[in-house]
Amino acid sequence: MKITPSKLNKYLMFKLPAAYFTGVRTTYLDDTKCTVSVKHRWINQNPFNSMFWAVQGMAAELTTGALVMKKIRESGERVSMLVANNNASFTKKATGRITFECVEGHKIDEAIKNAIATKEGQTVWLNAKGVNADGIEVSDFNFEWTLKVKN
Repeated sequence: MKITPSKLNKYLMFKLPAAYFTGVRTTYLDDTKCTVSVKHRWINQNPFNSMFWAVQGMAAELTTGALVMKKIRESGERVSMLVANNNASFTKKATGRITFECVEGHKIDEAIKNAIATKEGQTVWLNAKGVNADGIEVSDFNFEWTLKVKN
């Protein structure tokens, strides 16, 4: 089965309902890039009238995780994936539509190739930046994914 934005959004509804009900949606996915957007609404706000940091984190993680899932599927191998570490910085209030993008698919290719060749776990750091409708960065997330071929 090919992983597409619409299939990812259906997956969210059943497997990650918190992301789905807060409005997190995948809008684009190819071999190098994934884009996810979420609109500031009542359901995902914080007391400061902006988007709650955890909603931004779900959207940012999905941009990186969707790329990892796609690359694993394309490898034909059984590879486990898990976030081992993450960090984030917030530079502006997140209001309106926030779009997160990860453009580091090439890093995942290398990590999966090494995991398959060595049969040892690999780690890869992936970045997702969140920007508002004016193109101004509101948050910057980094996720360390661990990849290991299953026996």
